[in-house]
Amino acid sequence: MKILFVSSEVAPFAKTGGLGDVSAALPKALHALGHDVRVVVPMYARVLGRGHAFTEVIPEIVFPMGDLTVRVAVFSAPLPGTAAPVYFVRCPALYDRANIYDTAGDEHLRFAVLNHAALRLCQHLGFAPDIIHVNDWQASLIPLLLRTLFAWDRLFARTRTVLTIHNLGHQGTFDAGLLGEAGLAPVADGLHQDQLREGRFGFLLTGILYANAITTVSPTYAREIQTPEHGVGLDAFLRARADVLRGILNGIDDAEWNPAADPLIPHAFSIDDLSGKERCKAELLASAGLPYRQDVPLVGVVSRLAWQKGFDLCEAVLPRMLERRRFQLVVLGTGEGRYEEFFRALARAFPRQVAYLPAFSERLAHAIEAGSDMFLMPSRYEPCGLNQMYSLRYGTAPIVHRTGGLADTVWNFDPATGRGTGFVFDHFDAAGLAWALGRALDLWGDGAGAELDRWRQLQRNGMRLPLGWSHRIGEYLELYRLVAPEA
Repeated sequence: MKILFVSSEVAPFAKTGGLGDVSAALPKALHALGHDVRVVVPMYARVLGRGHAFTEVIPEIVFPMGDLTVRVAVFSAPLPGTAAPVYFVRCPALYDRANIYDTAGDEHLRFAVLNHAALRLCQHLGFAPDIIHVNDWQASLIPLLLRTLFAWDRLFARTRTVLTIHNLGHQGTFDAGLLGEAGLAPVADGLHQDQLREGRFGFLLTGILYANAITTVSPTYAREIQTPEHGVGLDAFLRARADVLRGILNGIDDAEWNPAADPLIPHAFSIDDLSGKERCKAELLASAGLPYRQDVPLVGVVSRLAWQKGFDLCEAVLPRMLERRRFQLVVLGTGEGRYEEFFRALARAFPRQVAYLPAFSERLAHAIEAGSDMFLMPSRYEPCGLNQMYSLRYGTAPIVHRTGGLADTVWNFDPATGRGTGFVFDHFDAAGLAWALGRALDLWGDGAGAELDRWRQLQRNGMRLPLGWSHRIGEYLELYRLVAPEA
């Protein structure tokens, strides 16, 4: 199949979270099966600043956006580990900024240009996609554009669209006065009219209305977003399109996240030989300035420090638990000032138990996944989550709230049967988190004897799970073939 994949992030070129990982791993898996997959992403300043080699594909594409005349160039580079091309839309006035996402007030223009440019790129290349796979609000105008402004071009006569919602909380909603700059004034009749009467329009809602199929990143999240509690105002529209909405759990890159061959961790280990994991733990604690004791469990956190991630529960639970129970905590991440200050204060109050690393580093992220005994992820909501899957792969037991993809990948461990992969609390409150963390610490005990045997069973249960993209790709191909017209 011919597949165009459009996203605002693609790792390793541009990434703020799981979207960047998925936008690299899914095309990579499709390409490995012989499909002609091509990726489109903006050429941000950070893309240019990382020493990648680019080939100029199209010196200039000129097109109108309302009263504006937009000029972009297109460059390409291979998706690492493949020959699949990543096309970079170069427009310095829009993308040469310090951050991928901006607060300058022109996000509508920055990502509308991405939508228009992706389709004009296809025209210049003579590339007729069977599927255009658009991701999140930033690429969600394409389904409407194909049915309106680009409907005249027979190049797209057989093209169908799949929209993946990675996080429904980000919808790309803007003032209706900006329609012209988004290139949508000629097709305003196709936008949601009630929204327009209220003086706004939404990229994501437009994609939900017009995509041939809609996916989200876990089966549980697909159910959740059709409810008022998790639908963020769009649940009625998603229920109306329930017949084309499907939850497909994200996978992880088995080559990148493999403790037996991970170049970013100091000691390799596997399901059959976990001794290297303990050495990873000792080195992680040393680098974080904490003492090492084999009988004391280490809890890891790698996250954006944000309200969504549930860290208000940590404020209520961790200080008392650290006073009463034996465990250590290493936290990697930055975000909202409230949570950064909480973890700084926690590290000051418990200097032999807690280390806070206010940064983000791929090497440290891998080191924490490899060296921790438990991984804390108490998200308020989590469309899919990747860190709990990295943890499972590395024999690190997740402690999670039962929501979204966390509910689809982590199951409470039962010492009586030896089944389960982690520790799950049902109710999003301090009592729930304290219960789950307490269960994990109780199962650990002193990390020896029968308790160690049970812990090893828990670790191996998680490490055996089929979490790679090779186990997910069939669901996407089935969906693509379902919506694509027969030859």
